[in-house]
Amino acid sequence: QGILREGLEDVKQFFKANGSCRLPLSPSLLVKGIVPRDCSYFNSNAVPLKLSFQNVDPLGENIRVIFKCGDDLRQDMLTLQMIRIMNKIWVQEGLDMRMVIFRCFSTGRGRGMVEMIPNAETLRKIQVEHGVTGSFKDRPLADWLQKHNPEEDEYEKAVENFIYSCAGCCVATYVLGICDRHNDNIMLKTTGHMFHIDFGRFLGHAQMFGNIKRDRAPFVFTSDMAYVINGGDKPSSRFHDFVDLCCQAYNLIRKHTHLFLNLLGLMLSCGIPELSDLEDLKYVYDALRPQDSDADATTYFTRLIESSLGSVATKLNFFIHNLAQMKFTGSDARPTLSFAPRTHTIKTSGRIRDVFLCRHERVFNPNKGYTYVVKVQRESPGEVAFVQRTFEEFQELHNKLRLLFPSSLLPSFPSRFVIGRSRGEAVAERRKEELNGYIWHLIHAAPEVAECDLIYTFFHPLPRDEKAAGTNPTPKPADATWARPLGKVGGEVKLSISYKNNKLFIMVMHIRGLPPLQDGNDPDPYVKTYLLPDPQKTTKRKTKVARKTCNPTYNEMVRGMGMGMEGSGGAMAEGLPHSAPQLVYDGIPRGDLQQRELRLSVLSEEGFWENILLGEVGIRLRDLDLAQEKMGWFALGSRGHGTL
Repeated sequence: QGILREGLEDVKQFFKANGSCRLPLSPSLLVKGIVPRDCSYFNSNAVPLKLSFQNVDPLGENIRVIFKCGDDLRQDMLTLQMIRIMNKIWVQEGLDMRMVIFRCFSTGRGRGMVEMIPNAETLRKIQVEHGVTGSFKDRPLADWLQKHNPEEDEYEKAVENFIYSCAGCCVATYVLGICDRHNDNIMLKTTGHMFHIDFGRFLGHAQMFGNIKRDRAPFVFTSDMAYVINGGDKPSSRFHDFVDLCCQAYNLIRKHTHLFLNLLGLMLSCGIPELSDLEDLKYVYDALRPQDSDADATTYFTRLIESSLGSVATKLNFFIHNLAQMKFTGSDARPTLSFAPRTHTIKTSGRIRDVFLCRHERVFNPNKGYTYVVKVQRESPGEVAFVQRTFEEFQELHNKLRLLFPSSLLPSFPSRFVIGRSRGEAVAERRKEELNGYIWHLIHAAPEVAECDLIYTFFHPLPRDEKAAGTNPTPKPADATWARPLGKVGGEVKLSISYKNNKLFIMVMHIRGLPPLQDGNDPDPYVKTYLLPDPQKTTKRKTKVARKTCNPTYNEMVRGMGMGMEGSGGAMAEGLPHSAPQLVYDGIPRGDLQQRELRLSVLSEEGFWENILLGEVGIRLRDLDLAQEKMGWFALGSRGHGTL
């Protein structure tokens, strides 16, 4: 801090002598002074400086930049240029991935300036609002976006931005082999746009812990990101959209493999350590897989998404980073509530006279459970407000208060552990009485507790409280936001069907809206196909089994040259490679194709019991013009003919 102050004095003297200057970051940025109170530093290894300059334009806001010393920013510039080119390719093809690409400029050896994106926060700061183990929880990102986008249409727009930008980041970081990915160099804007920063390691040059790579997953895609996309903890059709976006973006970049190899090849002699020989170029070549067909590449990237989502190593890496950053946290850092957009005080809100927990209500969105309605009376005559809080939010308040005050000053908090169903009516009624006693004791505690900012923020109405005060909405299931009316009870299957060189190619992409089983559990669905007529059942093909979902993603084709390739039981042979199943029928003349019908069934694997039929569809191939690929959703249901 002392070194920073001395440096800022030098900068002040520079502006006194010169009046104004243009920032190297962009010649269009003209500044006339520095704002010391807005300047600070980051806690990463290079300790970058956060600087705020006065804009020469009196109507313009201060210009905030990061100054780094100790990193070769030419590598960051090159990486951002590659991502910028990828974005141009996507936009030219009509695919706007909502990418955030910031300016970066190397001003000398191992130093330079980076643009600061406003209204953005690192994933670490978002996650630690839910505690140091926040990286293992699914809700932090969704809750943070909900906090900054309280209206339903705002939140849906933010989720849409998140889906597109997250897909773009997955493809770009994988192709360029960007490593050292932790939750302090991935950022999220309040508008839902996700982006990566700090490209000190790329082309697969990962940091090592001994002989172990720190970056174990193909790219960063974690369950809290999937939670935002799905609108909950179960797969939804929005996840299908995300996978399709990733695969489409990946295939568009693959068409330009030569462009990226040539551009990076031009930089081999520039002295960047991680781009110095042909092995570094080979990394990009291997990542883009130019020898693969689009269908094979789609299957490959889908498996990468599954691998990244299932990686515990990424979350563990985030957690270790949270622990490492704890030592840098200043003692003046005050805890805040993750669900409150801003802090409120006794001065800004008015003194609370009394609180009373009136009732509990059943809710379905964003999750099933109960919310507790608290009546808040302030000293101002007639000022009464009603706020809705969940048990988990009461618990977060208590946990944050324990960081500020000794337990002797706080009332005891009701136990979260109950025998039986924790969301039952009886449990909610019991918790209502216990929470009522808890908040009464809080308000009547010692003044330093009762009047602290955390309590006044907790009892201040949120946008959702104000909205609830004016309406009494009918409860709706959590997935209603994304639900689409289905033609038939059995849901829909998305297929890609093509015919070339006497081969019929069928890619099973996604299924949405499958019915749950009779016991209420989600099925373990897989797809089985026949090419009728087939009295000997030699055309049977199967996909792998998806586990416990009504909205599975497959993106599989079964490449069996013989007509009789099939697995045993309800599942494709588990020992096969992930990309093995391919629905390909070989040796079918075009004339014969006109007489065939594709019979597709979706079943749930039941182990020792008979597998359960969830839905099926028959597709007459003569109804499809297979001169080019046909892709679309087919309704599942009773034994009727399929409609696209």
